[in-house]
Amino acid sequence: MTDTVKRRLFGTDGIRGTANTAPMTPEIALKLGQAAGLLFTRGNHRHRVIIGKDTRLSGYMLEPALTAGFISAGMNVTLAGPLPTPAIAMLTRSLRLDLGVVISASHNPYEDNGIKLFGPDGNKLSDEMELEIEELMSQDLSDRLAAPAKLGRASRLVDAPGRYIEAAKSSLERGLRLDGLRIVLDCANGAAYKVAPAALFELGAEVIPLGVTPDGFNINRDAGSTAPRQLCEAVLEHGAHLGIALDGDADRVILADEQGEIIDGDQILGLIARDLHAQGRLTGGGIVATVMSNLGLERFLAGLGLKLHRTKVGDRYVAEAMRELGINLGGEQSGHVILSDFATTGDGLVAALQVLAVLVRSGQRASEACRVFAPLPQLLRNVRYAGASPLALPHIQAAIATAELRLNGAGRVLIRPSGTEPLIRVMAEGEDSVLINEIVSGLCETIAEAAA
Repeated sequence: MTDTVKRRLFGTDGIRGTANTAPMTPEIALKLGQAAGLLFTRGNHRHRVIIGKDTRLSGYMLEPALTAGFISAGMNVTLAGPLPTPAIAMLTRSLRLDLGVVISASHNPYEDNGIKLFGPDGNKLSDEMELEIEELMSQDLSDRLAAPAKLGRASRLVDAPGRYIEAAKSSLERGLRLDGLRIVLDCANGAAYKVAPAALFELGAEVIPLGVTPDGFNINRDAGSTAPRQLCEAVLEHGAHLGIALDGDADRVILADEQGEIIDGDQILGLIARDLHAQGRLTGGGIVATVMSNLGLERFLAGLGLKLHRTKVGDRYVAEAMRELGINLGGEQSGHVILSDFATTGDGLVAALQVLAVLVRSGQRASEACRVFAPLPQLLRNVRYAGASPLALPHIQAAIATAELRLNGAGRVLIRPSGTEPLIRVMAEGEDSVLINEIVSGLCETIAEAAA
């Protein structure tokens, strides 16, 4: 049962696509609400689901469609409004709900949207459960929907932002404050535009906010973790101690030190791992990351006596491995950082707070504290394709094998399809940057010719 054969709607992070075009249509959202509602109706209690969203215009279209679907399946719906993905995961668990839903396409532009589902434990659904939902969506459910007297109701959770702010602040040790720190915070005009500045302000920081004026169209536009240029410039302009850039749904974070230099997810993972390990709070003897994380991180952890466990790309696969291995820290180079002592999914604000805690306790500047290892040269490029993926072609596989031989064990090649777009991601890393560039350029050219 593979993703490529069986999965039609769900990708590596829920369902995603262009708004008002399949699969991001009101009709499909309605069907999804009905199918998920029926699947998670277990027992005789009144079943409940919470729905949060980011700031995209299309959220106004998808939210009522999902709401109608869940109500018709007999579920009560709690509407949380714009909130980070980790906030919805937290509320699903703390309110003891049956299901959590986030309407967001994360770091994608406003034209896209997506739907992510969380189970009662606050974790993203497994592949198998998503396939069950897809199967139900392909069926006629009319005779299984709620009778008129059993229809659900909808209500709004007015204190949802405050609940999340308190949960995020509680991830810091009691008494630790951020007084005296000047922080540039870029919320990408996304879901955290209110809660993230409020949390930092309440902890005593001076906050210079960016990307906090969403208009339905400007989410992630030249802002946030995937476009950190304005963050870096603002850090230098304001003489800030740290820059924090979240993405559209605030489940990932990228930092900038006081010199305006980027600190990626691998460095954040290394810093937090070392800090937790020194305090005796890192469980499982290591961390979990994906195949994209730099070899430099793996070597750094090995020097601490810790192991790096790798998964395929996708923060939910990281979270699954963390649960299986009893590990409380994991994440991705892109900035998803999961601290399972505090959250069940990537939480950009919580991860940034852990870095700030290190800066407060150590008295170090970010440029000193956050450069925990020297990354190996790593190059990633994307090749767009139409139709079927060309990766299975024999001559493509032969070119990949040749590239691996050229590295001679002193690096690695990773070729994979994107889980959300028609792209082939071509990555190589190793000691020799010139060789890495040659390998990636050659593979991209070969794949592009096959995809033409």
